[in-house]
Amino acid sequence: MAFEYLFNRYGDAIRRLFLQRSTSVEDTEDLLQETFIKVYVNLHRYSADYTFGQWVYTIARNTHIDFERRRQEDLSIDEKFSAPAASTPSPEESLISMQQRTQIEHYIECLPSQYRQLFKMRFLEDYSYDEIAEKLHLPMGTVKTQIHRARERMCTLIKESEKH
Repeated sequence: MAFEYLFNRYGDAIRRLFLQRSTSVEDTEDLLQETFIKVYVNLHRYSADYTFGQWVYTIARNTHIDFERRRQEDLSIDEKFSAPAASTPSPEESLISMQQRTQIEHYIECLPSQYRQLFKMRFLEDYSYDEIAEKLHLPMGTVKTQIHRARERMCTLIKESEKH
């Protein structure tokens, strides 16, 4: 329910953000999914120093920046942006974070094996598409397609588990 609620609450605004930045409809949907997976995976990093909407917007903006950088070959791969750093979590937040991490790890293990490594590299280890293609000796098109499918599968797993 939480994932679906977040998507329903912020999805249209984030979609408009991407479309205003001249992103194609197909890329917008990919970026939207990627943004909300990052939000879900990084909920433990949320800091009350920001409104939740600002935090989601920051992740979306940085996801778009990363997307644009991937399209420009002349920029350094190491230049990356991240969501705002969180303050030290309370014991309750740490417990919630640990539970979410366990749940996320469960979802990752439910992914088909060909997607699992790609998902971890992209979303947990923050590798760029170029870096993944190089490290795994895969064509860029294969990396993009499989990460897209892994992202869709992860969204489906999260939504399905929240219904039960």
